[in-house]
Amino acid sequence: MTTIDEFVSLVQDELGLDVTPEDVGRSLDELAGWDSLHLLTLATLLERTTGRSLVLTDLLEARSLERIYAVAVGA
Repeated sequence: MTTIDEFVSLVQDELGLDVTPEDVGRSLDELAGWDSLHLLTLATLLERTTGRSLVLTDLLEARSLERIYAVAVGA
């Protein structure tokens, strides 16, 4: 996973959320169906996909999918 489009596909396919690239900048509270369990599942998926350990506090502070993606890719 190297692009935001691949990240969006991961969220769609693995979490079953209907998000688009236009949704990544929205607050997580605005995403239909989003809950804290999705964050934990996504953290595990991202670590497996990227091969990187992620800092949980950075993910907990993220307020959008865009920020979660940035944490995952080290941006």
